Amino acid sequence: MGLHDYRIQEIDYRRAMRVMQDRHYLRRKAPCSVAFGLVKDGEIHGVICYGTPSSAPLRAGIAGPEHADNVVELTRLWVADEVPKNGESYLIGNTLRHSGKEIVVSFADPSVGHVGVIYQATNWLYTGLSAKRTDWTIEGVKRHGQTIADKHTAEEVRAIYGDRFSLQDRPQKHRYLFINATGRRRKELQKALKYAILPYPK
Repeated sequence: MGLHDYRIQEIDYRRAMRVMQDRHYLRRKAPCSVAFGLVKDGEIHGVICYGTPSSAPLRAGIAGPEHADNVVELTRLWVADEVPKNGESYLIGNTLRHSGKEIVVSFADPSVGHVGVIYQATNWLYTGLSAKRTDWTIEGVKRHGQTIADKHTAEEVRAIYGDRFSLQDRPQKHRYLFINATGRRRKELQKALKYAILPYPK
């Protein structure tokens, strides 16, 4: 049995989020504009999600404001343990071209032991660690902190929510980019990148 026994198909948002909340280690929803499932005999054995990054500074910071609307994030990836070797690479490699944008960004979290081996295996560009930031959290509010920060100042939020509002240090993450283009267009986009391309971390 090999990966040729599986097929990749687009799945709807609700189905993708159910899988992520049940199987992904973060157990929570993520921005998702399009999702694909790794399917065998009608059952989902893997899901990948692409969505608009919730951070406006991130979108503009990768290749400048002129390319901010051309950035999508690989926000979630999960593949079941029973899938044959290279299942994650297979799912990434066969869906990147359908992610909807020419610049794809994703992050690997070293605080849970991830350095981005899967991105290295699929030839992404490594651009270092994300900036040191704090997350805005409000007890009982599910919206992403960056969504709130884009619309309000800390003083405004604190005035509304009082002690329910707090700032939490965000762990730095390894940042990877994939240029979803070829030839001259690929060179143009890579030249526009605001981050240096660095050797892969080990």
